[in-house]
Amino acid sequence: MIIVHLALGGCLKSPPVHYGITADTGGHIAYILDAAAAQADNIDTHQVSIVTRLFEGEGLAIEHGLSSERLSPRLTIDRIATANRGYLEKEALAEDLSAFTEAFCAHLARLPRLPDVIHAHFSDAAAVAAEARRRFAIPFVYTPHALGIDKQAHQGSCPALDARIAAERTAIAQADAIIVSTRDEADRQVHAYDTPVSGRIHCIPPGVPSRDPRPSSRPSLAARLDQWLDDPAKPIVLAIARPVAKKNLAALARAYAASPKLQRAANLVILAGQHDGPGSAEERAVLAELQALVEAPGLRGHVALPPAHDGHDVAALYDRAAQGGVFVNPALHEPFGLTLIEAAAAGVPVVATRHGGPSEIVAHLGHGLLVDPRDEAAIAETCLSIIASPERHAAMSRAGREGAARYDWGRYAAESVALYARLPRAPGLLASDIDHTLTGCPAGAHGFAQWRQGSDLPFVVATGRSFAMARMILSQWGLPEPDAFITDVGTRIMLKGQRGWQECPVYAARLDEGWNRKAVATALKPLRLRPQPRDTAGPHKISFFGTAEDAARVRAVLSEQGLAAKVVYSHGRLIDVLAPLGGKAAAVAAYARRLDLPVGACIAAGDSGNDVDMLEACGHAIVVGNASDELDGLAPRDGLLRVAGHHANGVLEGLERLGLTEPMLMRASAA
Repeated sequence: MIIVHLALGGCLKSPPVHYGITADTGGHIAYILDAAAAQADNIDTHQVSIVTRLFEGEGLAIEHGLSSERLSPRLTIDRIATANRGYLEKEALAEDLSAFTEAFCAHLARLPRLPDVIHAHFSDAAAVAAEARRRFAIPFVYTPHALGIDKQAHQGSCPALDARIAAERTAIAQADAIIVSTRDEADRQVHAYDTPVSGRIHCIPPGVPSRDPRPSSRPSLAARLDQWLDDPAKPIVLAIARPVAKKNLAALARAYAASPKLQRAANLVILAGQHDGPGSAEERAVLAELQALVEAPGLRGHVALPPAHDGHDVAALYDRAAQGGVFVNPALHEPFGLTLIEAAAAGVPVVATRHGGPSEIVAHLGHGLLVDPRDEAAIAETCLSIIASPERHAAMSRAGREGAARYDWGRYAAESVALYARLPRAPGLLASDIDHTLTGCPAGAHGFAQWRQGSDLPFVVATGRSFAMARMILSQWGLPEPDAFITDVGTRIMLKGQRGWQECPVYAARLDEGWNRKAVATALKPLRLRPQPRDTAGPHKISFFGTAEDAARVRAVLSEQGLAAKVVYSHGRLIDVLAPLGGKAAAVAAYARRLDLPVGACIAAGDSGNDVDMLEACGHAIVVGNASDELDGLAPRDGLLRVAGHHANGVLEGLERLGLTEPMLMRASAA
């Protein structure tokens, strides 16, 4: 898979990034870099390109004027130039959007191979991606990062904000899928745009932000706090945010100034961007207000407002805050809050705004307390309640360190790449179950065989049966031989070559990864489940008869013993324990790769529980009318077809709705 991340705003470059050097160089830059790096390491990814604007400017790194940077063998930053070579703030990007769109489409046309997906960050990038999809049929995913409709609720309306909200509404309506970080974004914020999103919105939490591992040539800010503080040994109240009004940093400074108790207990350290950057009028105003506050006679020696910082400084200050201090996010509204999970990983308790993503993060991790960001007295009192209680501080620190593992970039990469792959595309492969999907109705089976004779669409069967049994069943029902067999619940792919049918060795080797068959069999032995016949077993599959409750017991035992496996329950009585990388979806994806197809171009057809993963993974899915209630839980989405026809007639009905066969009335009259 080839992935393009598209982001127009901010100073996006190879690490180290000077966060806060402009108003738009914030958390989304860290998100994109970490997401792309993790995806580049994913086994299903060939190349990842981060595409952004090319610009030059005084005080900005020379890398922003380079057409390309290589971050790793499979990851690049590629920059698109327009006639405007200056840095543009978010509000000014609209003036250059048309020129950038043309330049980006020209860039795509020059590529040796088009990307499989464009992941657009913010609505301006989504507008560019929508035009690229129109011209090149490349699906696009949208991540809003921060939605204007919530900003409007807190700050009121204005023409610029109204235009932003309209652009976001268009992006939400047009995107093939939307990736957000929290349930609040998925369930409330996006739905506030009153645009249908059923089946297109996906909550995939990001990982803990990474920091530049290269050693610094100078002592960190944590080691130099005596430049600003009279008693640098005291715990610190730490805040890190861009100097923009919505981050509400001045409220934290005022809260600290109004609390002598907090001043006696801790120092205040605020990292508010890079003060020597080009800076917008808003940034300059916020910095001026902060500087006036911290230079007041009563606060001198208690507050540090360093003019510059890098990743090493941030890491060292988190470590310093973990020693009895707290991290504070006082934003009026925070869409997610990467700094909160960064603090959690460092063992720093947090005091965070109750508006937006922090409420979900803190609820999950239990590593801090929420406040009303407009209640300055409450901010100070809440900070003090943690700092003054070593027991509470220790408990929150421990909860943060333990819980931060939930936010993992590897998991983000796996889920996002799988989502990209299953975005609906023009159908290029049919993968169908056999029993009760193609079989069950002689007339339907005959009709399917006739369709197959006149179609050049690649066709594979994906069955729980063995290869020998699958061939026998197809023959008995007069069903056509497929281009390949996916058998044993997706743990074996059989390919036809010059020597006849042979197992795909590449797929078999992949299933060995993380699979300890002997240990799994030993762990499940005490459950005394009745095994299925010996000929149903395989090197990557162990099978039993049992109930749904038995399947749950199997999952529990494997989880307790830390053994990786995939447990599939189907047909109301079959339990299949598979290698963790196996299953019908994995096998369909592996075969599709041989045809240079994403799973979004695949059609899956099925009727039972062992079809669930491929019905969810493929861009198009046909659930036949006789399907069992095991498929009732499939979430509605674009590409999922629940048809009325039973058995093969249902498959043909689904193919008809996809434009791949003639209408049923014409078939009936011809018969």
